[in-house]
Amino acid sequence: MDYTDRAKEVLQTAQAVLITAGAGMGVDSGLPDFRGDEGFWRAYPHAKKLGLSFEDLANPRWFKLEPHLAWAFYGHRLNIYRDTKPHQGFYLLREFVKGKQDNYFVYTSNVDGQFQKAGFSESRVIEVHGSIHFLQCSMPCSDDIWSAEGIRIDVDMETFRAKEPLPRCRNCGRMARPNILMFGDCSWIPNRTEKQQANLYSWLRLNRGKRLVIIEIGAGVAIPTVKLFGEMTCREYGGNLIRINPRDYNIPESVSGIPLPMGALEALRKILI
Repeated sequence: MDYTDRAKEVLQTAQAVLITAGAGMGVDSGLPDFRGDEGFWRAYPHAKKLGLSFEDLANPRWFKLEPHLAWAFYGHRLNIYRDTKPHQGFYLLREFVKGKQDNYFVYTSNVDGQFQKAGFSESRVIEVHGSIHFLQCSMPCSDDIWSAEGIRIDVDMETFRAKEPLPRCRNCGRMARPNILMFGDCSWIPNRTEKQQANLYSWLRLNRGKRLVIIEIGAGVAIPTVKLFGEMTCREYGGNLIRINPRDYNIPESVSGIPLPMGALEALRKILI
């Protein structure tokens, strides 16, 4: 029995489904995964001119020092994520969990909102690094988090600067920023993600003892948040981990798992169709 057949067998008998996803999940939708400096600079050549890596630019200090640069980066990403259609793999997963009486949860480090766009319930998703579709004060002046709906950032890609008007805090008028956990971030408001986390652990407790399958897709090793969470959950709650990744697919011996060394869409088509 090959790995795809084993994965199908595990999925068929699963009673609870945890989907965990990193940046590799969005690649088949045409989204960049910023893998390494060169990958980031291909997406943002002006950042290369400035000598800024993804880690340099994804820092809250720019909203105070150079807000037009900060919003060029995050505004452009907001526009791309809004305009991108989730690939077929999202919808295959959605149909699969429907067949499991919607007994699922999604754990993702992605800030793009693609799972919700594909029809997954807002109440069954945890965005562990926050969401670009929500804003907060850059100060912050309060714990307020609000929707970015209706806000469109116009970006001059030649100069890599966002044009006025830039989003402002609805409470104090200071510069607003996305409610995303950035590097070196002491001002991120975690309340929204903490509520999602409480929902996740409540779901896990309710499903203790059931046949759990964890479908991990495109999780990286540079920031291994998603990988480590899936492995920890598999050890604590039992079940099987299906790890989909064309490069980083190895599974520790302490975890019951099935490696699928391929991209997200290819793997999901093979095990879900």
